[in-house]
Amino acid sequence: MRILITNDDGINAPGLAVLQAIAEDVAGPGGEVWTVAPAFEQSGVGHCISYTHPTMIAELGPRRFAAEGSPADCVLAGLHDVLGDRRPDLVLSGVNRGNNAGENTLYSGTIGGAMEAALQGLPAIALSQFMGPRTEALDDPFEAAIHHGAGLVKRLLAHGHWEDRAYRTFYNVNFPPCGAAEVKGTRVTAQGFRDYTTFSVEPVQSPSGRRFLWIKGGAQHLPTGPGTDVTANVEGYISVTPMRADLTAHDQLASLRERLE
Repeated sequence: MRILITNDDGINAPGLAVLQAIAEDVAGPGGEVWTVAPAFEQSGVGHCISYTHPTMIAELGPRRFAAEGSPADCVLAGLHDVLGDRRPDLVLSGVNRGNNAGENTLYSGTIGGAMEAALQGLPAIALSQFMGPRTEALDDPFEAAIHHGAGLVKRLLAHGHWEDRAYRTFYNVNFPPCGAAEVKGTRVTAQGFRDYTTFSVEPVQSPSGRRFLWIKGGAQHLPTGPGTDVTANVEGYISVTPMRADLTAHDQLASLRERLE
């Protein structure tokens, strides 16, 4: 199996090393793992592509490349330049340091990389490690992802829906904020919504007197409702959420046609 991996935390992020190990396990002894990851951190860029300026790419080692762009840029670079006609069998994005559950999914470059792969017609999985007090106390905060990642990817490949359609399904996986031995299992979940918090800004003044704004997040560890990703994670379960890039509110089409057409 040939696997392309990327992330949004950058080429030197520890989570990418975790993903490399997961991918090598999944690919098997005769497989190939290719890395095309951002040269610098790209957290929060979503599905951004560098449409208005070129992307510099550098080979750092065998099958290892850094691109000066977003995770979606990296997937495009991997598919259409680095790998050429050697199309991968699977694209993995992550392992993100921090959760991409709930509304975080909409901002995530990790999700953006997997989404771009799905739009290119490839099986894709995004993986993230929920962080919290219990993970920070571990020798390696990615412990849950390290121990459960490869097995979960193999199960998804065997049992997931990989239909070939215009908006292909891809998967969003979040490992809970606990040690590997504390993981209770896996839950298939819907995307939650943290209605108790939103992103905001915090103004600061630099020593030179200039005014800047920091983007500021909110609480992450409260449940978001039954059957949702955040709830599963805070309860100690790995969440698996099937996703598509189609943003249409299909449940509203019929009633809106009646009123407008």
